[in-house]
Amino acid sequence: MLNDVKETLANSSRTLIEDALGVVTLFGLLLAALNLPVFS
Repeated sequence: MLNDVKETLANSSRTLIEDALGVVTLFGLLLAALNLPVFS
């Protein structure tokens, strides 16, 4: 079981990093949009 978990993490670590980058990017865009003076 532990080997399966390690193998899965090894195979998906790249996509996990890409997903994290995507989330950070979307969050940054959201904060930037909310801080624009156009909406306030």
